[in-house]
Amino acid sequence: MIPLGVQLYSVRDQLTPDPDGVLRRLADLGYQFVEPTLGLLGGDPDGFRRLLHRHGLTAPSLHAPVLGPTRDEVADAARAIGAQTVVVASIPATEFGTAAGVARCADRLTEAAADLARHGLGLAYHNHHWELAERPGGQHALELLAALLPEHIALELDLYWAATGGADVPALLRRLGARVQFLHVKDGPATLDAPMTAVGAGTLPIDAYLTAAAPGARRIVEIDRCAGDMLTALADSYAYLRGLSPAVLGGGR
Repeated sequence: MIPLGVQLYSVRDQLTPDPDGVLRRLADLGYQFVEPTLGLLGGDPDGFRRLLHRHGLTAPSLHAPVLGPTRDEVADAARAIGAQTVVVASIPATEFGTAAGVARCADRLTEAAADLARHGLGLAYHNHHWELAERPGGQHALELLAALLPEHIALELDLYWAATGGADVPALLRRLGARVQFLHVKDGPATLDAPMTAVGAGTLPIDAYLTAAAPGARRIVEIDRCAGDMLTALADSYAYLRGLSPAVLGGGR
């Protein structure tokens, strides 16, 4: 069975007062792993890992501000929860309007990756809409960034924000190939400000996106905000994805 995960930013409001209950609910829904943010560990990465183990969950990746002065703290937290990869959630949009700005981003990420490697950790970069909307030299800024980064730095492609930024997402996935090791799977109206929906209930061709993705990329459901109950939306998302054929969900075509 292809594992499915949840980005815990989706349940940030529920998780803080009741991490044990929320993780139990996600496991009961069928999710096999989660992707926390550093701030959602409650200042106790070791305790968070114990909660994960209690509910049969893992956390292969962690969103954290690794480009700043807290890099050692981030590395310690990632190792404590059992993560193998630290994900940079974003770099300001102003850096992606020019080739020189993208090159600066690549330099910062490369330097951070070298430090993390000494801790036995990998690095990935997560996009928003602006890395696709900006096209220095006629190329998506995200693709320019990928070309400048060492091969061992991965991408976490947010399908929703890639579509909102104007990308042909299946074509983008095929061009990037195995560089995309994580997917944020989300759905909705593909606008900047409107609430998102459960996966499968929005306007995006999720099946076409997943078909085009690399088979090894982790499928992570994320709903930044929605109009209804978040846990219900996550349950509906899981049901939709499990209803897809393995050939579609697994990708590689």
